[in-house]
Amino acid sequence: GTTVRGTIAGLMLRQGQAEGRDFSQEADCDFKTLFIDNQAIFQNAYPALTEDLKICSTIRVMPSTALSSKNKSGFKPKKNGVFDTLIDRFCADAYGRIYDPNCPTDGDRVDAFKGLYSVDDRQYQIHSATTRLLTRVGINRRRATAEDQVLYSVQVLNEMKQHQDDEVNTVFVGNIWVCDALAESLRDYLAGQGGQCRLGGSASRGLGKVKLKPESIELPCTIKHRIITFNKTLKTRWKRWQIFGDIPTESIEDRYFFTLDLQSDAILTENWQRTMVISESMLMQAVGLKEGDLRLHQAYSSYGQRSGWNTAWGLPKDNQLMTTSGSVFLFSIDAADREAWLPKLAALEIWGIGSATAEGFGQVRVCDEFHNVLREDAK
Repeated sequence: GTTVRGTIAGLMLRQGQAEGRDFSQEADCDFKTLFIDNQAIFQNAYPALTEDLKICSTIRVMPSTALSSKNKSGFKPKKNGVFDTLIDRFCADAYGRIYDPNCPTDGDRVDAFKGLYSVDDRQYQIHSATTRLLTRVGINRRRATAEDQVLYSVQVLNEMKQHQDDEVNTVFVGNIWVCDALAESLRDYLAGQGGQCRLGGSASRGLGKVKLKPESIELPCTIKHRIITFNKTLKTRWKRWQIFGDIPTESIEDRYFFTLDLQSDAILTENWQRTMVISESMLMQAVGLKEGDLRLHQAYSSYGQRSGWNTAWGLPKDNQLMTTSGSVFLFSIDAADREAWLPKLAALEIWGIGSATAEGFGQVRVCDEFHNVLREDAK
């Protein structure tokens, strides 16, 4: 998201300078609305299998609670299958049991399964992009020959990849959320740029040329259906755990559950300190509610470091502590408050959570469908 946002902003600035315009001096202009007032959300673009945007809009990050066999990790039928453990882990903790699953196909050990995936006609597919190394040598300006001890390699994304015995263009698909007043004009502007955009580094050496294909599509709002399905699966599984004869530590009859699945790295701050967990108070503040019975039951998250270069300032960015994509947080609310939370959670999927959401950080998905894939139903 940061790369896409910076590329489009830089393109507009260069064209504005060529026309003798200074956007910083214009009180009301589209550039100010998009990039200074942060009225546009540039989400991450993920590798797709085809250029069909309706199919590619379902690309998601695999939850950190997903597991697969160590021997043949991946989706069926070619591999041993992938399943989710969030619901079973929650039930096991409540019933005072240890949950240590094995692979349902070969009975072997399992490990975390990470990456991007999509579902098309109930067929699960992994999404990835291939890379290669370009080896370069420095040139001595005086002799115009290779400079001694100046040999380096640059990792680049391949422009073509193998798909179903054919070579196809490498395609990335992402969303830009923008207000209705600017949506059409931004789409027309991007469509008119053709191949003028270059993403990433080494653009002066011919790398990074992309073709933009903007389209306005209507994404179905399925958040209510996702939450209802998740609660149905969780409460059905909760009753099955009663076969052990234990008494659970709490009752869930009057609770309404939902998950937050990070679809990109997030910059989370609480009490002016970096954190890697979305707490109850943070979520209440993010959705704009001051009162409510909100509980955090489980958190599966990890952290990493991220830095970069700010082209506009000509300075390096500060190192940031990131909560990594794929992190999962399980919350519950009072069942009587669910109607008040539904529109808030739908807005959270668009605007994200944490800092720098306009650059693609903090993307969330509520109740990812993969949480309903239990061990015996491994896909």
